[in-house]
Amino acid sequence: MTNRDSYTRSDNLIHFTGTYTDMYQLTMAQVYFLKGQNEDSAVFDYFFRKLPFDGGYAIFAGLEDLLGVLESLRFDQRDLEFLKEKGFDARFLRYLKDFRFRGSIYSSQEGDMVFPTRPVLRVEASLIEAQIIETLLLNILNFQTLIATKASRMKLATGDRKLIDFGLRRAQGAGGYYASRAAVIGGVEATSNVRVGRDFGIPVSGTMAHSFIQSYDDELSAFRDFAESRPDDCVLLVDTYNTLESGIPNAIRIGKEMEARDQRLKGIRLDSGDLAYLSKKARNMLDRAGLDYVKIAVSNQLDENLIKSLLQQDAPIDLFGVGTKLVIGHPDAALDGVYKLAFIHGKPRIKLSESITKVTLPHRKQVFRLFNDEGNFMGADAVALAEESAINTMHHPFDPLKSLVVGECRSEPLLHKVMENGERVSEPCTLNDISSYSRGRLKKLPQEYKRFENPHIYKVGLSDRLKEERDKLIEQYKKGTK
Repeated sequence: MTNRDSYTRSDNLIHFTGTYTDMYQLTMAQVYFLKGQNEDSAVFDYFFRKLPFDGGYAIFAGLEDLLGVLESLRFDQRDLEFLKEKGFDARFLRYLKDFRFRGSIYSSQEGDMVFPTRPVLRVEASLIEAQIIETLLLNILNFQTLIATKASRMKLATGDRKLIDFGLRRAQGAGGYYASRAAVIGGVEATSNVRVGRDFGIPVSGTMAHSFIQSYDDELSAFRDFAESRPDDCVLLVDTYNTLESGIPNAIRIGKEMEARDQRLKGIRLDSGDLAYLSKKARNMLDRAGLDYVKIAVSNQLDENLIKSLLQQDAPIDLFGVGTKLVIGHPDAALDGVYKLAFIHGKPRIKLSESITKVTLPHRKQVFRLFNDEGNFMGADAVALAEESAINTMHHPFDPLKSLVVGECRSEPLLHKVMENGERVSEPCTLNDISSYSRGRLKKLPQEYKRFENPHIYKVGLSDRLKEERDKLIEQYKKGTK
């Protein structure tokens, strides 16, 4: 299966058509069409205002899924019949019958670190096309970015120990599919989600449930049959009855039986109780039995903070299975990504607000990442007009008294064309490549931005020209002029 096939087929789980949107996108689009504005060119920005989990960074995810869906997005006959029932104009429905997204998209690379206020992605398309894809874009990017970020935090906590996604059963419906994909971008190394393993080539992992053991009259027989069936990948769940008195002793017995057959027990799993205490006891018992090679896996409502606590207690854990708190993005549950108009009819556009943090940035824009002398992120992204190539000073977006001189710093443009005329400009990246890129970029982010408690604030600023243009529009619209 080619990379392109994997993304063409990834929407089999949800058949994305034109009605995968909010009603107000279509009511607005009909007005644009009936008023002859369907070919007007518009520019929209996707960005978010607050980092999730009180963290210091977010990991951008979902781009390849979005591009794959946009390439094939259509209104099918069922869509059109439904919209006809809802009273949409026949002329507009004829337009939708031939609808496809023909715009261009400029985006950050999937897997990169992204930060509040600055554009993560820019859409340039006809006004109707750009409007209709808004909900779809936000739905895909907000969710996957949230989950990739959560996974990354968990991976920072586990370090060299293995991290596996066990979250499908606790996810919000079909969101579990996309959560598993995003988790890999953030650092998860395998998943229990067989469908995602099939579609994206992710290693799949699974042991046994308590019900398997309960279905037998005794625990030892259950372990023995499982070992015979999976001699090369046998991990035994040891807490069904009594972890220390039954589960681990029976696992040790199976381990010795496997050694007699020139096989090896791969691991045991703890799914309840005091994981630090039990893992230490288990390690001691296994080592005394000569099974020092047997790994210890744990699960049960883990998140980055609990993982960090377990390792600070020197718990000898080799593998962490994470589920609920990963796939629902606990405790935040949503990323506040938004999609705002920045340019139309040859003019920059701005949204004003009583809250200065909700005033948007006008014009087509580019984002530059600044680097220090060691080649790592300096801790600052500068937002500029799209035609700018050099920036001397960046200004705080909301505090007029703060600025930073950056003229001598090496910079890198972050928004690159990924779609033109509704088609990708290059072959899709594999999930493995995206994950590898993300790991490399995260290494360039200084440690103070990655800590869980009071992370350093990554700076985002405006170029002289962009600030001047924004301030001019603020004054203009405050006066009520056009």
